[in-house]
Amino acid sequence: MKLPLLALAIGLMAGTAIGADSPAPPRGDQQRQAAYPEIHEDRTVTFRVRAPGATNVSVAGEWRGGGTPMTNDQGNWSATIGPLAPDLYSYSIVVDGLHVIDPSNSQLKPMRFPNSSVLDIHGETPCLHDFQSVPHGTVRLHEYNSKALGRIRSLRVYTPPGYDKNTHTKYPVLYLFHGSGDNEATWTEFGHAHLITDNLLAQGKIKPMIIVMPGGHAYTGQSAGTNTEARMKNINLFEQDLLGDVLPMIEENYRVKSGAENRAIIGLSMGGSQSLSIGLKHPELFAWVGGMSSGIRNPMEQFEGLFKDPKDTNKKLKLLWFACGRSDQLLESNQQFDKLLTEHGIKHQFQEVEGAHQWRVWRNNLAEFEPMIFRR
Repeated sequence: MKLPLLALAIGLMAGTAIGADSPAPPRGDQQRQAAYPEIHEDRTVTFRVRAPGATNVSVAGEWRGGGTPMTNDQGNWSATIGPLAPDLYSYSIVVDGLHVIDPSNSQLKPMRFPNSSVLDIHGETPCLHDFQSVPHGTVRLHEYNSKALGRIRSLRVYTPPGYDKNTHTKYPVLYLFHGSGDNEATWTEFGHAHLITDNLLAQGKIKPMIIVMPGGHAYTGQSAGTNTEARMKNINLFEQDLLGDVLPMIEENYRVKSGAENRAIIGLSMGGSQSLSIGLKHPELFAWVGGMSSGIRNPMEQFEGLFKDPKDTNKKLKLLWFACGRSDQLLESNQQFDKLLTEHGIKHQFQEVEGAHQWRVWRNNLAEFEPMIFRR
């Protein structure tokens, strides 16, 4: 049975033309029309908020340096930061210790518990995650009845340019997971996975692919990031939903190539723990496995089957790749996993990159991973 779907118009065609070496247009009319945040020509940014009853207000974001105190002028608080490098940043206004969205900015980061706004800084040339004048794919929103979890869930699916015209072409599939604070919308609305993929495809660096972005919060009890028991419950329930509901739904409703060699799996933070756990447990389903800033606690227990037969693992996996920022609190555990894999003779690639536990790192990670998959 074919599923009803809502097609989100996130770039059906090239639309507005901008050159590859021209500045990207602003995303979101609201941010540019609003007086604040005010983005100056030198890429410094001024924030302003009205909070007459507050005693301490600051602005905290993904940029280096973290929180910046705001100055009070009769209840009008303001601060100027930067200059900032061209990128997308999430930030919050911190009012007496409470992180809230910027009331002057309607661009919000999709989150499980929203408390962050989005700041889009452009440079002289567009970033890889910017909208450019190239053929664009489509992002579709699905709602489905998860039999594994007993409730209605949502996911997003990216199809490459030409998918609706080339009706006889089948595509490989990348399963892409978000982190513990995010939801199924974050990889498109803030991660810009669809635009990164469009631009890499236009540059001839990747093969056309379908990307499936499900919701990672399968366990509705205690937060999956709070303790080991809750984390493992979430991984196990998510695996049941992914393999029992999502994967069959995608294979039924989309023109996908079959076989492990045509499926890749990767995620960030909580999603990296999920992608590594599920992918390495099921090499018969996923031949391309990755993780970004992955939550790795006890690899010998978490990936028990991986170390039992290294030769079989190396035979089945076409790629095991993971990365972590040098300023990330999860770097040490990822380094230990790298060392353990090396000691057991399991082929893999591990990259230490500049940055912390932040989206700038993960967008770049995705841009590194996609050109490596579905290649051999």
